[in-house]
Amino acid sequence: MIRIANAQLWVHDQEEALEFYTKKVGMAVQIDVTVPELGNFRWLTVSPVGQPEVSIVLMAVPGAPVFDEETERQVRELTAKGAAGTVFLTTDDVDAAYEEMSARGVEFNEKPTDQLYGRDCGFRDPSGNNIRLTQLRPDFPGK
Repeated sequence: MIRIANAQLWVHDQEEALEFYTKKVGMAVQIDVTVPELGNFRWLTVSPVGQPEVSIVLMAVPGAPVFDEETERQVRELTAKGAAGTVFLTTDDVDAAYEEMSARGVEFNEKPTDQLYGRDCGFRDPSGNNIRLTQLRPDFPGK
């Protein structure tokens, strides 16, 4: 059986991303390991509390030898524009989650609104990644 273990977001600063996702969004650190043999490569993952089987890798945008200077610049720019990735989160009460996260300092660029599939809002992380927070309708297919 194949399962999803991790999804990745490019981040400009792993410490800033770690602070944001744990202190403001309320996620838990799953893995934080630095590997000296790989040039001090840091594998940093977070996940929603109570859902440790799926993690978000907060991946620093690499330079050489992985990316040349131009590609690194392009990835950083696309990430900052919100064009490099989106994470979709779900909750049973989007309005309560919105209020709680706002109180912890998350700046939402979209307040909760009714949509065909439920209630939805959005914010961006410090690197620019889009994050959607949704409360699906009980009768929505796949819920």
